[in-house]
Amino acid sequence: MKTVVVIPARLNSTRLPNKVLLDLKGKTVVQRVYEQCLKAKNIDAVYIATDSIKVKESCENFTENIIMTDESHESGTDRIAQAIKDIECDVVINVQGDEPFMEPSLIEELANSFVNSNTVMTSALQKIKKVEDLKNINVVKVTKDKENNALYFSRSIIPHHRDEWDTLLNHHTTIPEPLKFYRHLGIYGYTKEFLIKYSSMEQSYLERLEKLEQLRVLENGYKIQMIETEYSSIGIDIKDDYIKALEILNDI
Repeated sequence: MKTVVVIPARLNSTRLPNKVLLDLKGKTVVQRVYEQCLKAKNIDAVYIATDSIKVKESCENFTENIIMTDESHESGTDRIAQAIKDIECDVVINVQGDEPFMEPSLIEELANSFVNSNTVMTSALQKIKKVEDLKNINVVKVTKDKENNALYFSRSIIPHHRDEWDTLLNHHTTIPEPLKFYRHLGIYGYTKEFLIKYSSMEQSYLERLEKLEQLRVLENGYKIQMIETEYSSIGIDIKDDYIKALEILNDI
């Protein structure tokens, strides 16, 4: 089974323009993502998919594995689907271009989930511990069934804790046991066959509403297998995230 990582790197982010090229102690955000992916032991190759000449020229300083894609893609997954059409592979791992601290072992775990299984798509989640993260719309929440398949993803707080809602949100800083809320982590795995199929699906209503590309999969009746992890990361969505990333690197 041949597995590749593709990093979608769009320059024109609305919340934090040019974020993939921001400097993180001498390296761009996307370069740090790329170098983390190279550390995964069961990956055959790592590529960067972009629609920006500026990103391409920057990435040429550290890799030749750059694929130019159309500007019109609605999501990173659509961009990756175009990028891998001519790449010989069985499984594709999508690592977001704004995840400079992606844990290589999580990439490996997602890749392994396709071995001897009927899984077509997989992703990751982590238990939310802080109420402030629960309230943050940039922290995407996910609920799952007993088989660890995703039920729904949302920027809103799900599930709703009916009996103690006000107490939870206004009188706690950490989430008490036995309540369970999960954060969705920005990493996906797909079979190449399913990824091509995804790109042929029309953008769905809930996907457009929440601005969450994975909802297209659920709305079309497919399952996303979720892997729980203790690994913690920072996706750089806004300026505060960038500042936190700099602080982490200063402490290393």
